[in-house]
Amino acid sequence: MTKHSKAYGTWPSTISSELLAKSNVRLAQPQLANGHCFWLESRPQEKGRSLIVCETADGSRQDITPKHMDVRSRIHEYGGGDYRIHGDTAYFVNKADQRVYSQSLKDPDNIQALSPEGSYRYGDFCIDEDRRQLICVCEIHKQNTSEPENCIVAIKLDGSSIAGFNMLVFGNDFYSNPRLSPDGTQLSWLTWNHPYMPWDNSECWIAAINDLGLVQQQHKVAGGSADGSRQESIFQPQWSPMGELFFISDRSQWWNLYRYKPQSKIVESVVTMSAEFGLPQWVFGMSTYGFVNSYTLFCGYTQNGRWHLATIDTMTGKFSPQHSPYTDIEAISCDDNSDAAVFLGAHATQSHCLIHWHNNNTRLVSTSSSEAIHKDEYSQAEAVEFKNPQQELVHGFYYTPHNRLYHGKADTLPPLIVMCHGGPTGSTSSALNLKVQFWTNRGFAVLDVNYSGSTGYGRPYRDRLKKQWGLKDVDDICAGVDYLVQQGRVDPQRVMVRGSSAGGFSVLAALTFREHFKAGASLYGIGDLSLLAKDTHKFESRYLDQLIGPYPEDQSIYQARSPIHHVDQLKCPVIFLQGLEDKVVPPNQAETMVQALADNNIPVAYVTFPDEGHGFRQADNIRYSLEVEYAFYCAIFTLEPEQALPEVPFHPAVRLC
Repeated sequence: MTKHSKAYGTWPSTISSELLAKSNVRLAQPQLANGHCFWLESRPQEKGRSLIVCETADGSRQDITPKHMDVRSRIHEYGGGDYRIHGDTAYFVNKADQRVYSQSLKDPDNIQALSPEGSYRYGDFCIDEDRRQLICVCEIHKQNTSEPENCIVAIKLDGSSIAGFNMLVFGNDFYSNPRLSPDGTQLSWLTWNHPYMPWDNSECWIAAINDLGLVQQQHKVAGGSADGSRQESIFQPQWSPMGELFFISDRSQWWNLYRYKPQSKIVESVVTMSAEFGLPQWVFGMSTYGFVNSYTLFCGYTQNGRWHLATIDTMTGKFSPQHSPYTDIEAISCDDNSDAAVFLGAHATQSHCLIHWHNNNTRLVSTSSSEAIHKDEYSQAEAVEFKNPQQELVHGFYYTPHNRLYHGKADTLPPLIVMCHGGPTGSTSSALNLKVQFWTNRGFAVLDVNYSGSTGYGRPYRDRLKKQWGLKDVDDICAGVDYLVQQGRVDPQRVMVRGSSAGGFSVLAALTFREHFKAGASLYGIGDLSLLAKDTHKFESRYLDQLIGPYPEDQSIYQARSPIHHVDQLKCPVIFLQGLEDKVVPPNQAETMVQALADNNIPVAYVTFPDEGHGFRQADNIRYSLEVEYAFYCAIFTLEPEQALPEVPFHPAVRLC
């Protein structure tokens, strides 16, 4: 096929913003129950509504959640663990009132409220069948208190708890993963306290639970010391069908698998590898393993930025890698009665999809995208490594501009967009991301950086960012630009940086304290660290203690690293995109930066979404946010695409020269 010469950044593309909005169905939290597969779908075309969907054993599919309800917990603001299927009943949190409901799968109109009205949020359910109750994490919001209270509670399945629930475990700042042993006599859970996040220092506990449902004889199984002198992160404690408690720990500097034997009270290693079986626990209900039968554990793990599947014989310890094309794997859920598992997977030419696994045979259940895009349109991720100024190795993925019908003009180099993932404790992967392809298909190069502090490369890599946020992450993304410029792969005069949330802070810090970038996009990003320390939700209220230092003791460091206090150093145009209902990074973060840039006569655009929170879920907003960001880059770099684009809402006090 003959390609046409056209300026980089202006190529006509079949990967439209409308397609991305339609394709942005979010699949989450798959479960197997009674031979059926259940999962959550968040649908942009329904204003981001999330609902339970079921595929029955005969392959038919139906929506479970009625149209007037939205399955989404706001616990810790990020939610997760929003529902549980047990027997012929679905238990879930409704977004509007945050109450727990039961719904009969045989009679879907039979819906009953189980939890009391009030300022409560719930998540991470397990069913206590013997005592006819649902055990979960609860977040209690009280008036005239600085922070909500976290605890583990029991809610009666007959609806009698609408007058009040039973509190089982309390006293610490955070709890997650309440799970009953197979015989129903022991309860396990995960807990952690300020100033630590669960990936810094957490503990796994178990206790006896008597016939009345009271918790007794609590004792710690694994985890770091309370004073932080010895830190250990525990992830996903889960009982095996044989009554052993498995969990993931980074005590070896890698998140590896261990198990606790209650009778002998011994903890032993299940597998030891330079690989990560765990993840940073940003939401409830995260899972990287499960049991497909009494003695077989099915799991996912990542090495060098790529996920893999394996089974482990828990009797012999035999580790058996499973062939899989998926380079990104999450949300593993198993049925120990059917030798089956489900998970979310993606690879270079397939965005996230729901996969059913049985004896190493996989079947596609559902996809996040129903739109067909020719595979030849995709730019393939190239794993790159480069060194930062401290001569430490940094990881990332580079995407060249690619389009079946167009190539760049001779003797020109493509503009570069550097992407900063959120978190900052998180990661990016090489799996298909249509938001990356949106740019590469138009003639932009993209560098997606797993900067210091990212997960998937062991605890030492993750700990690099401690006390260094705003410094080392910025060093790393700038080193990535230097690496590509030195190779002659990108135009150094047309380099942009974009990121959301914590990635938005890295963007603003890079624009303020470095001179590598000519433009930037901050999506619900952070400009004032002190403001964030004083005005955010409980889960992240002490996160900055680890990344920067305690506040207000280290207020001078917060000011030194906050772009808002050094805006005179920021000399290039910026676009801000912000949801006005955001409780994680409130709108005042963007507003103060916008006004400061306008006061300094720097071209700045501010795009708000009144009905969005932390991240954009609605189809029209997803579409418009992409188009206006593209229009912004075109205006800054005088690109003239054929595509009609919206007008950029530049601040009226500043003229774009």
